[in-house]
Amino acid sequence: MRMALQSQSPPKHNQMLGRPIKHPKSINFDNSNDGRSPKRRRLDHDDASDPESAPQSLKIGLREIPDSEAEDDDEDFQLPVTARQTDLESALPPVKTDKEAVEEYEAFKASQDSSRAEGRLSDRKWAKGKSSIYMDAFNLALETVLDEESHLFDEAEMAVFGQWRELSYEAQYLYVRLFLRKTAAWHRINTLGYHSDISDLEASIQSLQCIRELPSSSAEIEAHPGELELPAGTTLGASFTFADRSDDEITTLEEASSLLKLDELKVFAKEAKVQGKNKSELLKALRRTSKNQAGLGWVGLKRPDTQSSRCSSGSVLGQENNEDDSPDENSVDASRDAHFTQKILSETGPYIRLSQAPLKLFERVHLVFYRSTEWTEKSLTTIILAKIARRNFPEYIVSRSSNIFSSRASLLEFEASIRIQFRVDSILESSGRPTEQGFQEILDIFEEVYPRWRILLREEQRREDSLYHSGEGGYLRRLSPAWVYTRIVHKAAYVLGRLKQYKREHDLLTELLAQRLFHASRRGAWYQRKALLEEHYMANLTPTDERSDEARKKHWKRIALFTCEDGLQDNMVHITHHYDLQKRVTKLEKAIKIAKRAQHDFSHVRLAAPVEVTVEGVRIEKELPLPQSRGTSSPHPNPTRRGAKTIWLDPLEGNCECSVEDMCLSHYRSQGWKGYHSEGGIIRTLFAYLFFDVLFTYVPNVFQTPYQTCPLDLHTDAFFPSRISEINRRLIQISNGEAEALVKDVWNRHSERKTCVVGLDWAFDLDDLLDIVTCFQGEALAVVCKVMAQEYGQRGGGVPDLFLWHMEKKEVKFAEVKSENDRLSDTQRLWIHVLSGAGVTVELCNAVAKEVRMLA
Repeated sequence: MRMALQSQSPPKHNQMLGRPIKHPKSINFDNSNDGRSPKRRRLDHDDASDPESAPQSLKIGLREIPDSEAEDDDEDFQLPVTARQTDLESALPPVKTDKEAVEEYEAFKASQDSSRAEGRLSDRKWAKGKSSIYMDAFNLALETVLDEESHLFDEAEMAVFGQWRELSYEAQYLYVRLFLRKTAAWHRINTLGYHSDISDLEASIQSLQCIRELPSSSAEIEAHPGELELPAGTTLGASFTFADRSDDEITTLEEASSLLKLDELKVFAKEAKVQGKNKSELLKALRRTSKNQAGLGWVGLKRPDTQSSRCSSGSVLGQENNEDDSPDENSVDASRDAHFTQKILSETGPYIRLSQAPLKLFERVHLVFYRSTEWTEKSLTTIILAKIARRNFPEYIVSRSSNIFSSRASLLEFEASIRIQFRVDSILESSGRPTEQGFQEILDIFEEVYPRWRILLREEQRREDSLYHSGEGGYLRRLSPAWVYTRIVHKAAYVLGRLKQYKREHDLLTELLAQRLFHASRRGAWYQRKALLEEHYMANLTPTDERSDEARKKHWKRIALFTCEDGLQDNMVHITHHYDLQKRVTKLEKAIKIAKRAQHDFSHVRLAAPVEVTVEGVRIEKELPLPQSRGTSSPHPNPTRRGAKTIWLDPLEGNCECSVEDMCLSHYRSQGWKGYHSEGGIIRTLFAYLFFDVLFTYVPNVFQTPYQTCPLDLHTDAFFPSRISEINRRLIQISNGEAEALVKDVWNRHSERKTCVVGLDWAFDLDDLLDIVTCFQGEALAVVCKVMAQEYGQRGGGVPDLFLWHMEKKEVKFAEVKSENDRLSDTQRLWIHVLSGAGVTVELCNAVAKEVRMLA
């Protein structure tokens, strides 16, 4: 695998929030830039990256499957982008979605007159040769949206849907399969495949490329703040096609040559006598040669005998009219390019590409159906495969709001806001430090968005106060333009700080904190930054008054103290921000000389340093052969396989081979501890037991299928504020020692059916779980559960390796195992922070080899 040879920087979404935490020297945290790979952890289906960490666009690059003509260009190898789950995929059970699962699904199709995808889904009956899992999923989304939210589309768009229904099955099938591939790319027709599903490929292509008339739209084209202009080709005109023809659209040599495969390009390059190390260099050289050639005889083409060619051959007319040479040469260049373009297309054959306007329209349909700007091939198929999977699901009320977008204009504004956000992210996350010009562009976008953002804030607050009930607005707000604008305002505040415009940044942070509807997960960081500005900068930026400089500084430090206190009292601020706010409170109280008796005392939540222990064991080192060189291949020990999993002997299991975590677990067991090497499995299972009723309580719009293992908003920061009263009530019950009764209740109701619930592993023994909640202090368990409720998606990983409990001591503790090849990741440090702050013992268990045995 070549991927292993590529250097990778750690992802941005794993970086710690707030200030760094001091760690023991032995873990090599402060000086850990030693090139070692981060500690391996198991990835489960419910782990999710921060959805705010990456730019989103309506054109999702991950929404594709490999091309049938995919080529392997060694010279142009790039690391793949890691796909992440959509909200819908995260809520559905883990099911097989590979090729075998699709074939199994299509194997039990039978003849049926039902023409609607929804009917086929509910009846599990199929028209042989006239349905596929991709078609059913695509049409299910379209039919659902048109049944419930057709008001979001104008006359021309509804006419496109009508034309879609009139397409033959095979034409629809071809469109859907191309829709799931690189939709912005040209696809070579002679390598498309699908012959087992499409009997007449040429007829299907002609049907998609046929020009179709459209009625005029009565909807007005609206300008959106921050957007320069609509993307080209995305609006419907008087006519349209479902797919483009290469003969009509590919008119430049640059576009035609980029369609060549590497082997084909090498052949053309050889004939043109150009060289290059990779595909990119070959393309540049080929285009440069085309511009410089006096003729194209090397590809069998003759220069046309035009007036311009005769003039350039030395005629008197050509010599006397030098000012006309330039346009004549341009004409010759264009003629050569056209010939060369035609030569390429004659070699490769015709291409097909989905037309932009109907493509964007269908993407909009999927945005409305999936309630997400990101969706993949798996998004389309998982919902169907989840239905036919033989699983039991919790009972809950399925609700799908039809007013998520109040009008077509609000939907289009949301789309535009996503495009604007993508522009901002592209500037900030491009390689290298953003330029002053880039910062200014972001501020220009902010100035245009800011007035509209304030209007939407007032409107949303009015709806929250008068219309929404039971947290209905929580998840819907993520699909509001105001949600995206809030993120843009947040980014603008960062830019203002970089440009040292601290007064404007402070005003912006004050406005961000004044609203409580959008991006609750960022409130802790906003409080921290606002307090820092007030402590260090605001005294010098405010107008002078009668007070002295010292009095003015003390005044602003007192304001900073109030800001920190507000942050600690804000129930939407995540616990991970409390430590930094508490440190600043202590510092400020000393600075402004508050009496000792009036100062805050945070000793009960003071961050304890992890306890370091050493466990000795026998490590197995297997000899690895050296790479063959000059005819030698003698075995050679390689004890420095950095990042590799080490092998140890388990003394409690007859000295059988085991992992370093299992070896350390045996050490703890020998001291009377019980435990699991669960890496978060226990925490997720306990959360599922204790918050079962909270997870499946009625909140509109978060249960849109009967096959979900959790609400759609669990992995977002809308989950916590939408159920804040239910969550706080449950946390009080846990603190009061009612966890055991809650676990028993869920077990009695659901263990026999093995109900599918996110994170719940029924393999854990009930007696062990009851012992754990008995040993777990109620307040500490409540803190852990609150962290999971606030950031379930970000806290799925990083939990220490071992979970241990001692019945006699009535105590639990966690142990993070560290061998010589390991170092702590950022998510692990955050969990150590949370657990230690809650009063739970966390040990850093150093595995040391007292003996190393070599095995062949």
